[in-house]
Amino acid sequence: MSAAATGGAAPAKPTVVLVHGAFVDGSVLNKVIPQLEAKGLKVVAVQNPLTSLADDVAATRRVLDMQAGPVVLVGNSWGGVVITEAGRHERVKSLVYIAAFAPAEGQSIVTASKGYPTPSCFSHLVADKEGFLTLTLEGVQKHLGQYVPAAEAKLLAATQVPIRGLNFEEKVGVPAWKSKPSWYFVSEQDNMLAPALQKDMAKNISAQVVRLPADHSPHVSRPGDVAKLILAAAAATSD
Repeated sequence: MSAAATGGAAPAKPTVVLVHGAFVDGSVLNKVIPQLEAKGLKVVAVQNPLTSLADDVAATRRVLDMQAGPVVLVGNSWGGVVITEAGRHERVKSLVYIAAFAPAEGQSIVTASKGYPTPSCFSHLVADKEGFLTLTLEGVQKHLGQYVPAAEAKLLAATQVPIRGLNFEEKVGVPAWKSKPSWYFVSEQDNMLAPALQKDMAKNISAQVVRLPADHSPHVSRPGDVAKLILAAAAATSD
């Protein structure tokens, strides 16, 4: 029986807030956004400055403050650290990690990665004199998104947003995933974030998991699969 037939209001659909990772901006999610909007969801992409964890969390919180209803907060890569902190916001009802870091309390990317294979991308990082990092073209093509079409990979390389290297040493506080349900997209052929670490983090946060033979940029190379996972989280989310 419908909500209208029973005199009750239909549950509000959540807004999806997308938080991008290192080396890119919010436009990297352009293939996912239309698929979510086609299902009637409002979508907002955060533009992280990538200058510090605090700065990126503040940018995300400003977006969350502007929403009027429940939020599904989605993070890719470095964006997972950001949503682990910012996800404590009262509007956030669920979290989705897309090949993303999901650190425990007091962990940083550096400490969470100890004991796991060193990603092959490290030899393609370039630091400027202020310690901001970018990837070489080969680093983008073979590591950030080896399954991304060549023309798109070149565009990603040309439009990179440098990330402050010290960000990877910044630790999170009480993680949002401790109190909110989580979903996790494990990219099993990821050359940026060790798949074994992804699987262990997903288990640690008790996430509902999808595992696919994807690269570190499944939102570009497999946007339909990423949208499907976000839609599953949205369907389970209400105010």
